[in-house]
Parts: sequence; structure tokens; C-alpha cells
Amino acid sequence: MRALYFICFVGIMMLGSSCSYKQNQILFEKKAPIADTLSQTTATISYHIQPQDILQIRNLQNLKYIVDEAPTFNSSGGSGNSAASQGQTFQVEEDGTVALPAIGHIQVSGLTRTQATKLIEDLYRKSLLKDPIIELKVINLKVTLLGEVKSPGNFPILKDNTTLVELIGQAGGLTPAANEKNIKIIRGKNKTQNVTEIDLSNLNSLSDPRTLLQNGDIIYVAQNKRAIRTDNLQNLNTWVQPALLLLNTALIIFTLSRQ
Repeated sequence: MRALYFICFVGIMMLGSSCSYKQNQILFEKKAPIADTLSQTTATISYHIQPQDILQIRNLQNLKYIVDEAPTFNSSGGSGNSAASQGQTFQVEEDGTVALPAIGHIQVSGLTRTQATKLIEDLYRKSLLKDPIIELKVINLKVTLLGEVKSPGNFPILKDNTTLVELIGQAGGLTPAANEKNIKIIRGKNKTQNVTEIDLSNLNSLSDPRTLLQNGDIIYVAQNKRAIRTDNLQNLNTWVQPALLLLNTALIIFTLSRQ
């Protein structure tokens, strides 16, 4: 009978350990300044347009088109009309130029979004439009967010100086299992890859230039220790509990057969 009591006790303890927990996250506490282990960077990061980029361009004076009439070609140079209110899309060619309605091929590779916008405005003002207001976005830029966030996935970077906190906000925030002190930004390819660890419990992380995101970044939010322990216990319970049930059943049958 003592063995039966012991088995029942162990079973109750294992069931209790699988109960859910609540992790209290602490964000943006005031702490000592962050020691930047990487080379110092500027407070802003401006993307420079490259071949194969896809530009979304519109004249805010006319929500449908860049020019006042519907264009007769699309981003690939073929025929067709585009009346999307978000603007037309144009791909930067291998030589760094982009073909735009009425003004033809212009060199944009190497320019920032702001520089390209001003160039296009000036060219349209000289040749076709009165006081154009050009909006330009590079819509193929993206980062990947993985781990303990509510909506992981790929997210576009439509503006310069998008921060890690803004991206996590777009993803719905951290989950209760997230480790806010261990958020990794993986940047670069192959041998040039580096990993930056960000501690969002530190208020100084809001002004950390390393949190400014770049095209191709992979952000991983790790689990906190309590969540890892809970997962391990739950995995253990998946085979321990059936084994305990079989053992209890065998002990009961054995006990009844002795009576």
C-alpha cells in the first residue's frame, strides 16, 4: 500500500507542475547606459536604392497617377494601366536606372529615398507638372521577426529609421513567455554575419542605434527561463503521466488479486 500511496503522490506532483504560469515582464527600466560592443554608428540610417529594388511612386497632387493622365506602361516596360491609389510600382534596372512616365530613364541607384524623391520632383516640375509632391517608397525591403511575439513573420520596412520597438508593436507585442532581456538581431550574410543582443528591460535601449533595423535583418525573441522549464516539464508529463496511469492500474489489480 505504501508503494501505491507514493505513486499517487508523484502523479499529483507531476500534474501540479504542468499548471500554467504568469511571467511578469519588466520593460524600459532606467539602468546604466548601454555599453556598445559594436562600432559607433550614427543615430540615423538611410537606405540607398539598389538595382532590382521596387519603387512605389505617386504624386500626392493626384492620388491615382504620377502624371495627370493614366500611363500606358507598367514597371516592366510593357503596356498596361495602373490606377492603384497607393501609387505605381517601378523596378530599378541592373544599370541603376528606373523608367518613369514622361521623363524616361533616370539614375537612382545609390541615392537615398529622400534624394531620389527630390530628383523626381525636380524633373517633373521642369518638364510636366506644376508643384508636384512626390512620395517614394522602396517596397521590397523587409525584416523577419521570429520567436515569442504574438504575430511572427515578415514585415516590410517602408520608412527610414524603423526601430525594433516599432516592429514588435506591429507584431502585436511580446508573448508572456518572451525574454525581454534577450532579443537578438542577426544582420549580414555568410561570414559577415553578426548578432546584436538587445535588453528591452533597459530604458536606454530606446535610444540605442543598434535597434534601427536594416533590410534583411532577422530578429529572434527568446523564451524566458520559466517558460523553458514549463515546456520541459510538459514534455516530460506527456510520457510520465501515461506510465503512472499504467503503473497505478497494475498496482490496483495486484492489490485486488491479493485479497
